[in-house]
Amino acid sequence: MNLHKVTKIAAVIVAILSVVFLGALMATSNIEEKDNSWINPLIYLAYVILAACVAVVLLFVFKNLFSNKENLKKSLIMICAFVGLLVISYVIADGTEIKSVTNEIISTESTSKWVGTGILLTAILSAIAIGSVVWGMFRNIKK
Repeated sequence: MNLHKVTKIAAVIVAILSVVFLGALMATSNIEEKDNSWINPLIYLAYVILAACVAVVLLFVFKNLFSNKENLKKSLIMICAFVGLLVISYVIADGTEIKSVTNEIISTESTSKWVGTGILLTAILSAIAIGSVVWGMFRNIKK
């Protein structure tokens, strides 16, 4: 049996169980009642399903990544480029402590530095994405 078929069957089973549990929850729970004994097991079931989905996705990503050395090389180059941009953003970011009018500390220097890093990294990656789109448009027009 093909692995794709197995994952399809598992997804259908999980979907059917989800609908059954949701129907049971809706049938037995009353909004005014404090008896929500169904909620905790469903939350734990959701955590288990989420962990299983993440594990399967990571398994296939790493399997495909390590099966082709050229893709592995390209992926490592992109990860190193991203880490390089992260370091550049961190160095450029301003890390000043932010205080309120009453001189209460709202944000520490470290928090301010990481927030600035995130904003700068987003701006840099956005500029790269926009530049790539514009470059692709010009290249297609040129052809």
